[in-house]
Amino acid sequence: MDYSLILKNISKHIQLNTQEEKYFTSLLKEKKIRRKQFILRENEICHHSVFVTKGCLRGYNIDQNGFEHILQFAPPDWWIADMYSLISQKPGNLNIDAIEQTEVLLLSRKDQEKLFIDVPKFERFFRILTEKSLVANRQRVLDNMSLTALQRYETFCHHYPTLIEHLPQKLIAAYIGVTPEFLSKVKADYFKKLSKTSFER
Repeated sequence: MDYSLILKNISKHIQLNTQEEKYFTSLLKEKKIRRKQFILRENEICHHSVFVTKGCLRGYNIDQNGFEHILQFAPPDWWIADMYSLISQKPGNLNIDAIEQTEVLLLSRKDQEKLFIDVPKFERFFRILTEKSLVANRQRVLDNMSLTALQRYETFCHHYPTLIEHLPQKLIAAYIGVTPEFLSKVKADYFKKLSKTSFER
């Protein structure tokens, strides 16, 4: 198994020696997830931090009217989990499934706690991940309340540049909170704005 992607991801925040890298990777479990297969369902307890090496996952919940609200996509080199459930070990409200054939590395909450004791610098790494997740979730709420659909689409393009042409339109629409039909208008406005900006330069 090639662990270079996850080790590179970790090296952005902490430095590991060879022995620490080997110990960390020995705790990881590989998993292949079929398209539309769940890795976590609403009201389940989240037991793992999930790192995507291939494919793409999405985290979403469903409101009382049956509408999906996508909170996060996780393409390669991204972590995903229900942070509330993972930390509290109580049932969460997030569904996580695969948009396409996906491969992930799992780190259990139990092994994560073990890692904190044996390699204390990992506490800093996962604290940074947790803080980033909390900030991103709060920003998502604020964006949904204050930004126009066009601005939310621009934010999506900024966060997920590799997914712009890759994802089905209905998933992007569910992320920015519009219908797929309205998304077509938003995209037209977005590209019109891009063309105007390019022309002005």
